[in-house]
Amino acid sequence: MNTALRPLPTQVLDIEGMTCASCVGRVERALLAVPGVAEANVNLATEKAEVRLSSPVSRADLVKVIEGAGYDVPAARVELAIEGMTCASCVGRVERALAAVPGVTEAQVNLATERANVTGTADIAALIAAVEGAGYTARQRQAASDGSAAERREAEAQGLRRDVLIAGALTLPVFVLEMGAHLFPPVHHLIMATIGMQANWLIQFALTTLVLAFPGIRFYALGFPALARGAPDMNSLVAVGTMAAYAYSMVATFAPGLLPPGTVNVYYEAAAVIVTLILLGRYLEARAKGRTSQAIGRLVGLQAKTARVRRDGVTQEIAVDQVLPGDLVELRPGERVPVDGEVIEGESWVDESMITGEPVPVEKRVGAVVVGGTVNQTGALAFRATAVGADTMLAQIIRMVEAAQGGKLPIQALVDKVTMWFVPAVIGVALLTFAIWFAFGPEPALTFGLVNAVAVLIIACPCAMGLATPTSIMVGTGRGAEMGVLFRKGEALQLLSGTRVVAFDKTGTLTEGKPRLTDLELAPGFERAEVLALVAAVECKSEHPIAQAIHRAALEEGLSLPPVTEFEGLTGFGVAAEAGGSHIQIGADRYMARLGLDVAAFTAAAERLGDEGKTPLYAAIDGNLAAIIAVADPIKETTPAAIRALHGLGLRVAMVTGDNARTAQAIARKLGIDAVVAEVLPDGKVEAVRELKAAHGRLAFVGDGINDAPALAEADVGIAIGTGTDVAIEAADVVLMSGSLKGVPAAIALSKATIGNIRQNLFWAFAYNTALIPVAAGLLWPAFGILLSPIFAAGAMALSSVFVLGNALRLRRWTPPVQEGTA
Repeated sequence: MNTALRPLPTQVLDIEGMTCASCVGRVERALLAVPGVAEANVNLATEKAEVRLSSPVSRADLVKVIEGAGYDVPAARVELAIEGMTCASCVGRVERALAAVPGVTEAQVNLATERANVTGTADIAALIAAVEGAGYTARQRQAASDGSAAERREAEAQGLRRDVLIAGALTLPVFVLEMGAHLFPPVHHLIMATIGMQANWLIQFALTTLVLAFPGIRFYALGFPALARGAPDMNSLVAVGTMAAYAYSMVATFAPGLLPPGTVNVYYEAAAVIVTLILLGRYLEARAKGRTSQAIGRLVGLQAKTARVRRDGVTQEIAVDQVLPGDLVELRPGERVPVDGEVIEGESWVDESMITGEPVPVEKRVGAVVVGGTVNQTGALAFRATAVGADTMLAQIIRMVEAAQGGKLPIQALVDKVTMWFVPAVIGVALLTFAIWFAFGPEPALTFGLVNAVAVLIIACPCAMGLATPTSIMVGTGRGAEMGVLFRKGEALQLLSGTRVVAFDKTGTLTEGKPRLTDLELAPGFERAEVLALVAAVECKSEHPIAQAIHRAALEEGLSLPPVTEFEGLTGFGVAAEAGGSHIQIGADRYMARLGLDVAAFTAAAERLGDEGKTPLYAAIDGNLAAIIAVADPIKETTPAAIRALHGLGLRVAMVTGDNARTAQAIARKLGIDAVVAEVLPDGKVEAVRELKAAHGRLAFVGDGINDAPALAEADVGIAIGTGTDVAIEAADVVLMSGSLKGVPAAIALSKATIGNIRQNLFWAFAYNTALIPVAAGLLWPAFGILLSPIFAAGAMALSSVFVLGNALRLRRWTPPVQEGTA
């Protein structure tokens, strides 16, 4: 996938009232019918719609279309940064301007923070225009998730809990009066001897009416309008089924003469129990859906609430949203870092596991970077804020996880096509069931037809189908975030699960990206300290990474470097200079040959270094060959274990590098890499990725540098090392927040586990519901005399949704497969 393409403008809207996959399809079709809408992606689990626009469309128009389809869009909260306010009258002016914008329900402006919080459904552009019309400037602040969605879900769950308790209390007497009389003859005799059958039915009528009119009213308020629009959904199935049982029972109670002889019976208990069971299922769904998004809640919970800021020589504690870039922030032991910054005072260790997934604390000294949300350990620090609010790494992680959780996988397209026709087909099957039983069934045929048609309507509710994919995505991406693996796009989950080959950039990905002096062998008559000091003194004049590695090694050994004069760089050969009274020449073997020096004495050492993947250099002092030197970029500690883990997953591993072929092959042999593309210039990585894809199939590319961005975009799945550059991270589909390559097999294994979980959910949702429709219609009656009661149908339908959610929640406990060396 090419992530480098310029994205279309996007609107994200929360939606209330969706209950099943057919609701999702209905909202998507309504949005796609709006001129200017290019794509519409609606997610049942997150209850959000992501709308990509090809031309300007107002938020109000999108809200109107969604409401016209029978659903609600709750008021959104927007934060604006306002510039130019100087006094309280400015605040009033801005508030009045914002309040006048259509769709705004509330506007609060704060002079101290220069921010406005606006609640409603108005366009951001309209809000900014209103502020500018009042004489000020405004821009939107992309605040991280504020938890309002979680609060809304919690309120929904509590409301459902209340309704379940009310419905259960009213339904229990109905069930006892009706089913008790059928199952236990003494109960029947007691009823007949006391209140009589008619009074029994009147009591059931009164209690069932309360169940349907109060806790169950949501099904009728949503289901019948959807049916009238010719777009029935799950609510329509429940509404039609329970109302048919209720209406039939009312006729039997108040006008029995209208029914054929032998068909006078009541089914109040079926209507009441169905509503109660489905409400119970909805409540369990709401509880489970809340748990699927707990990863976001935990990330939001990592944000510090206050910060201690040093301003004008005075330290004061302020709300974290009032911290400004450049502020000096003080941090005591045990405190959570409030914002991103650079340490300017003190030393400490910081626990960054909640960001990177790595459990070992990281040492922080002056100049080190600290990340908001991490926890200071033992020392006191002072740091300068570099990123605040929506610009912090934690806020960006939250946005990435939210975006991935709201994504739609390619596998969902099949689900959408099926569910579009599923509910109308079920209604058709229910009508056909009624007609067949009424025409050919035993007496009382009307009763048999009604009961079996209601059972078909109830058993086939497609709520589990709509939840099968998004809940697994939410839990899977959330679990990845906890391990430091961020899926920037939900579809990367599915693509990564089918990966056949993983290609790594070498420098900074497989290796540390910081060359070190690894070998220094001396010619007879020379001493290590003297040679290293002279060579390092000359090399410190060069900016080349190899030269810097030699210079750094000399400093680490505490050597004193002599002054250097007459420095000369010889392109393609090496360098020469005067140092400490000696003439020093450093370069490759061809430079020594040009100087007339024979390097045969170091032949064995040079071959050994080449086999180890190291490039040898030679040093001459005053015209005499003095030493052979090797500088290498060390392999990351986690690289061998990561490659073994990838092989354990049945994947091939490739390396793309600019090194010469001999060096690259040596590294490949050492690490067990299957394919090598060597001597690749930076602009040749894209072609290398294409060749590997053609040879091996779907490919994931892992890189960290600016020159890796095109290859990351060209790969089927781009995986960026989070310690790399912003450009590489932006071009990637998956980001590893730590530099550990163990995240690569973990991401692939997690994607396989998530896609497997989705397939299990889809099988259960489709096969279970579809297989039971014939049973509900009475297929087993001729041979076995078995019918599926509408009450059991309701329980089975609720169980289907709860199973799907419970299965998805298993991913919360997923751990990467244990591989040798990865512990």
